[in-house]
Amino acid sequence: MAVTMNTHPRSFRILLAYVATVLCLSLVFLAMAQAEVASKPRASTAHDSPSGALHRVLETGTLRVGIALFTPWTFKNKDGELAGFEIDIARQLAKDLGVKPEFHSFKWENIIPALLKGEIDIIAAGMVITPQRALKVNFSQPYDSSGIGLVTNIPLTKAFDGPEDLNQSEVIISAVTGSIGEDLAHRVFPAATIKTFSSSQEAIQAVTGGKVHGYIEHEPITTFIALDHPDTVDEPLSKPLLETKEGFAVRKGDPDFIHFLNAWIISHNADTWLESVHKYWFEGIEWRKDVATNP
Repeated sequence: MAVTMNTHPRSFRILLAYVATVLCLSLVFLAMAQAEVASKPRASTAHDSPSGALHRVLETGTLRVGIALFTPWTFKNKDGELAGFEIDIARQLAKDLGVKPEFHSFKWENIIPALLKGEIDIIAAGMVITPQRALKVNFSQPYDSSGIGLVTNIPLTKAFDGPEDLNQSEVIISAVTGSIGEDLAHRVFPAATIKTFSSSQEAIQAVTGGKVHGYIEHEPITTFIALDHPDTVDEPLSKPLLETKEGFAVRKGDPDFIHFLNAWIISHNADTWLESVHKYWFEGIEWRKDVATNP
């Protein structure tokens, strides 16, 4: 008996046409999606566009370093040349990068804005690491530590029984504008009148000249002031008001730079170079003969 096969050719053609239509529509939608993705701006990363400060430094061969004049961190010697702890630090950093340092000096309150504007690549100025500053910049690991001290004018404070007498409204405590000393002055002496200056030189002149009762500043500046003006200035405290940690500051969004700086710090802590430079500038006095004006 013969068997008849019903292949339904018309139904098969309809099915093929349906599949072809779906496939074509899928390809169209896929192409549209890819075009939309390609048209959207993509957030750049260090791998996509090496536009960070470290890349710029290596490309140009110049490390633009932000500094502020605070002896012995940074000062001008008798020949008018920059010298100091941070100058040694920045020169060695540039040398290890294979580039040349280019120093840009700012008043303290202007140094972070200069970094954020892209005028400099890095701050190497004994900047104390604080949470408030870390909201604006990225810090490296600490490469140095110091303390915040206090000096007082002897004639103006000779009737005082102790540092607690400085905490009254008629007493004027000075600090450099925007420094950790200014913040500390408000915290330690909240009742006193706080007067700020744009440079340490101005603040030193104010306390030695009897225009303010006290001056809060990084050590060893306070010690040097007392040594240079023994008849007019005293260092009344046996220990610092505050212990601090200092680090490099760079713009946010540049992790490669931070990684390099941290590796640099670890390396030079291990070979004791950082320790030796610190001892020279903060525990010795030989360098003071080269200062144009002693701190």
